[in-house]
Amino acid sequence: MDTKNFKVNSEKSLVEWIGRKVTGAHNGTIEVKEGTFAFEDNTLSSGKFVIDTRSIKILDIDDAETNAQFAGHLASDDFFNSDQFPDAIFEITHAEPGDNNSYYVTGDLTIKGITHSITTTLQIVKTDNAAVLDTKIVIDRTKFNIKFRSSNFFTNLGDTLIYNNFDLNIHLVAEAQ
Repeated sequence: MDTKNFKVNSEKSLVEWIGRKVTGAHNGTIEVKEGTFAFEDNTLSSGKFVIDTRSIKILDIDDAETNAQFAGHLASDDFFNSDQFPDAIFEITHAEPGDNNSYYVTGDLTIKGITHSITTTLQIVKTDNAAVLDTKIVIDRTKFNIKFRSSNFFTNLGDTLIYNNFDLNIHLVAEAQ
């Protein structure tokens, strides 16, 4: 069996996030800290990547003071508790090849020390020297103890309600080791 390992290049990789609320949405980026993927006989066999919750940036708020205040709130215990839980981790537990460079992937997602299994479709373009992986993961934040302004836990929120699901658009560039 021929195994080839790839290491994620943090400088070339990026996670974009979108969170929605009744009155609109916010978006930004999160840095990828590290990651690895392995292919056995040119088929994805395992993988793991880590994002740094302390690196959350907000792209849609131009006012520096408001942006810093919001970033601080996202880092607080109301959301990601970044001081205590700086890493969010996704580890593939099963990957099944599909058509057109896609894989049907099940993995363990850990946020705030809480782990849940999720499924997604992963697009991979691979050469001998590099692999580019793209996926979109929709996450129910309440499963990870992120309850702030959630209708699951609070009533009469009106236009201050924040929807439970948020999106992570993940772009990873990995280089052969």
